[in-house]
Formats: sequence, structure tokens, C-alpha cells
Amino acid sequence: MSRAFSLAGLLRLRHLQQDQAAGDLAVANARLRAAATRIDETRAALEHLPISATGADTLYAIAAARASSRSMLAELTALDAIAEQGVVDAQRDFESKKSAAVSLEKLEGRHGDLAAAEELHAEQTVIDEIASTSWHRRLGETTTGEKK
Repeated sequence: MSRAFSLAGLLRLRHLQQDQAAGDLAVANARLRAAATRIDETRAALEHLPISATGADTLYAIAAARASSRSMLAELTALDAIAEQGVVDAQRDFESKKSAAVSLEKLEGRHGDLAAAEELHAEQTVIDEIASTSWHRRLGETTTGEKK
């Protein structure tokens, strides 16, 4: 019977960490898409502001709305930059976790290959022993048969 892979628990942990990092990456990508959507919506809202003023009050309202929208757009652009950095960080973390898992998977593969080779060697030893015993019996029968 082959030995169990001694680092199997660590490999499961690495897979869990990789799955968590993949989830974090998905969340970071969702935040980036949401920030981009908010920027697009804000820009679309800016395009629909009235351009012609009918009086001083309307002119002040338009100026205030545009200033507010520009400020909001600047904040959203900053959030977008933060979201982009979050994606970069999450991608780096995911790749790190994945490489840690891959190295253990390679070790597990080598262990499996070694265990299979050991099993084949043990089977071959048994087969050789059976063949040798059978050969020695036949040789003994032939030798005994000639003496009779």
C-alpha cells in the first residue's frame, strides 16, 4: 500500500487560500466595474444639464450643479484609481497563492509517481520471486527425474 502524501493538508490549505484570493479578485473586479459605471452615469448626467440660462438664478444653479458634478467626478475618478490598485493587488495575491499551490501540486505529483514506481517494483519483486521459485522447482523435478 502506498504512503499518503504527507503535505496533503497543506495542499488543501493552499487550495483554500487560492480560492479565497480568487474570490477577493472577483470582488475587486466588481468594484472596478461599479466605479466605472458610476463615472459613466455621472458624465451622462453632466451632459443633460441645461446649457442656456434664462436668468441669474438659473445661471447660478447651473454653475453650482456643474461644480458639484465635477467634484463628484473627481472623487469617482479617485475611487476608480483605488479600485484599479485593488485589482492589481488582488491579482498579485491570487498569482502568489496559485504559485504556492502549484509547487505543492508538483510535489504531490512526484510523490504519486514515486509511490507508483515503488508499488511496481514491489509487484515485480513478487513476480520475479514466483518465477524463480517455479523455475527452481522445475529444475529440481528435472534433476530428480533424471536420477530415477
